Amino acid sequence: MPRMKRIAAGSAFVAVLLGVGALSFWAGTRNAERVTPANNPKNGANAPSGGAPQGIAVEAVAVTAAKLPNALAAVGSLRSDETVVLRPEFAGRISEILFREGERVPKGQLLVKLDDSMQKADVDKARANLTLQKSKYDRAADLRTKGFISSQAKDEAENNLKVSEAEAEVTSARLSKMEIRAPFAGTIGLRSVSVGDYVKEGQDIVNLEALDPLKVDFRVPEVYQSQVRAGQLLQVTLDAIPDKSWNGHVLAINPLLDASGRALVIRAQVPNPDGKLRPGMFARVLLFTSAVKDAVMIPEESLFPVGDDKYVYRVVDGKAARTRVEIGQRRDGKVEILAGVGSGDVVVTAGQLKIRDGTAVRVANAPPATAPAVGKADEAVKSKGNS
Repeated sequence: MPRMKRIAAGSAFVAVLLGVGALSFWAGTRNAERVTPANNPKNGANAPSGGAPQGIAVEAVAVTAAKLPNALAAVGSLRSDETVVLRPEFAGRISEILFREGERVPKGQLLVKLDDSMQKADVDKARANLTLQKSKYDRAADLRTKGFISSQAKDEAENNLKVSEAEAEVTSARLSKMEIRAPFAGTIGLRSVSVGDYVKEGQDIVNLEALDPLKVDFRVPEVYQSQVRAGQLLQVTLDAIPDKSWNGHVLAINPLLDASGRALVIRAQVPNPDGKLRPGMFARVLLFTSAVKDAVMIPEESLFPVGDDKYVYRVVDGKAARTRVEIGQRRDGKVEILAGVGSGDVVVTAGQLKIRDGTAVRVANAPPATAPAVGKADEAVKSKGNS
């Protein structure tokens, strides 16, 4: 009997627990029904009024027209107007170096002297022999007029005189080659020899560069051959000096095309009065081929490729419209649009990866809309109503 009482008490306790759980579930369901998305503080507080979609934030700019001359863009290298590596024509030992590295020198200045003691001795010997042969010839000529010697003897004396004159000229020329002079005005480079060095024929001593003006060598595709001619103006910019540009003109066009790239090889000249330009610098060249024209320009970052074509996103009625464009010249971070976009259109410059054709967009860098000002009449109505 006591066992039956315990079983009955346990069954009653289980029934009470089930009842309490059912009441809790019912109460939770009722509370969830009362908290709707409209009155939920987590949703309602941040939801936009009216539930209108805001669109994906992008950056955009208005397309503008600009004056742009027709130009061909190319890259090239700066070259000295004149350049030479000074080398001796005869072997010898350096006795004097008469320049400082990096200095400007005029044309004809003596730069290097080689030991010329042997050459001077050869000159003295040749001159003495020349004097002797001249005396012999004069005596032979006098004897021939008196008939004491034959014409052959006189001719031999004359020939010996001419040989002696030639030897004197050779020795004098060899002596002058012991001095190395500047062939043109320019700037001396870095020497590779010192006083006392023995140099051979043709050994490098120092380079000499004429830096004002400079030359620019560059290439353009052969399809532009009809648009290029000598005398055309151009503009040169350097990555090493990005805040400045230099104007120049075309000197000559090589009649032989570069077979490896099928390109015209062009040489231009650029003034360099301040000496900032240096031979060997990498140069970006704009060769102006025609007069100024009106062009539609957009930032380069607006473009994105699809296959071989170029596209932009225009903002039309709050939506992105993918548009194929044809491009022309590139200039200072902008690109010319030949077709597809017109002046007054708005193109996306940042955020293209987040959108597709037809996506609702919001221009993040547009100026914020200002709230309409309350007029004096409205203020009077409000104050009257409050009173």
